[in-house]
Amino acid sequence: MSEPDRVELVRAAQRGDALAMQELLTLLTPYVGRLCGPIALADGPDATQEALIVIFRNLRQLAEPAAVFGWARAIAVREAVRVARSAGRARPSELPEVPAKGDPQLAADIRDVLDRLAPEHRAVLVLRDLEGLDEQTVGGLLDVPTGTVKSRLFRARRSFRKAWGR
Repeated sequence: MSEPDRVELVRAAQRGDALAMQELLTLLTPYVGRLCGPIALADGPDATQEALIVIFRNLRQLAEPAAVFGWARAIAVREAVRVARSAGRARPSELPEVPAKGDPQLAADIRDVLDRLAPEHRAVLVLRDLEGLDEQTVGGLLDVPTGTVKSRLFRARRSFRKAWGR
């Protein structure tokens, strides 16, 4: 979808056009899900749903329709962290033996290691290392100073390496 078409779609949804809202939901859902999943883990679908609810409740407040993805990203990350915190799941104590590269169990083991990290640490890892955002942008999304992002990222990477090495 071209940028002008996307802007018009957002404007139509802001005016209350039900078809435009449905199309916007179809456009945003995979994106929001890709952000929420690695942060909220097993609660990723719940976080995605909560984020989409917040997005559509506040859609009329979006002043610049061209910024819909950035705006949705900020909401998705906040909701994913909130849902992950409220889930309060116990973390597994031991990681099984690390599989060789190419082992089908590898993705599951990576998710297991991510599960050990605090939601705030998963959020900075996802935004910085998967989304490729700089520390300043990540700080803006998480509403924390850039120095806090850097320290969380350092701790998250260190914790990930430590858990992975077991």
